[in-house]
Amino acid sequence: MSRRPNSRVRAQSSVVGVAVLLGVVVVSLGTLTASVGTVVEENAATADATRVATDLDAALAPVEATGVRRGRVSFTEGRLETVDRNLRVLNESGVVRTVGVDALVFTAGDRRVAALAGAVVRGTGANARLRTPPPVTASRGDGGPEGVLVVGAPALNGSGSIAATGGGSALLRTDVSHARTDLGTGSYRVAIETTTPAAWTRHFRERNATVTTRRFAGDDEPSVVARFPGERVAYLVVHDMRLEVRGA
Repeated sequence: MSRRPNSRVRAQSSVVGVAVLLGVVVVSLGTLTASVGTVVEENAATADATRVATDLDAALAPVEATGVRRGRVSFTEGRLETVDRNLRVLNESGVVRTVGVDALVFTAGDRRVAALAGAVVRGTGANARLRTPPPVTASRGDGGPEGVLVVGAPALNGSGSIAATGGGSALLRTDVSHARTDLGTGSYRVAIETTTPAAWTRHFRERNATVTTRRFAGDDEPSVVARFPGERVAYLVVHDMRLEVRGA
């Protein structure tokens, strides 16, 4: 005589099966939620960096502006602060002029945007890119008697920092004035102290300069040194910005 399957055993097996299935679903949903959360955070950080780069371009206009100017930099989370940086002009004999230009740097996790020497740089390391080029202009070719080099040196000449979580903004106030110095005719190099040398190296090489790196005494970071070929009449234009960084 055949025996009928135990209905209790079947019921218990079904319950265990459902529990295992629910456990798998819960784990999968948890993994999916974490992945979505990571993507959302990364997208927010990228959007912040893009917005900050745009805001810095609009707020800091060292070459075009004269007198008092105000702008705003907004971000969801991160820190905006000034750091010490130098720009130097060198000739065959050595350093001709040193300008403390400083940089205004935004950081949020691995995202970074810096306004330095009139340029806006996004990113870190080899991935850094110049969004806005610096106001350094050299005539093409090998220079010669007609060659000209104009080195714009926007100097923040200020200090301040602001950090925000969950949304914030900084008010940037500048009072810009300009002073030009004729450095005479010679063979010149321009050195920019920076933590993103790759971006600056690419920029200067695209403009027919020979580029090396060097650490100057007293600096926190190495400098990218761009040598422009031939002899040129050089002018240094310091754009004194008198920057104030305030919470808004």
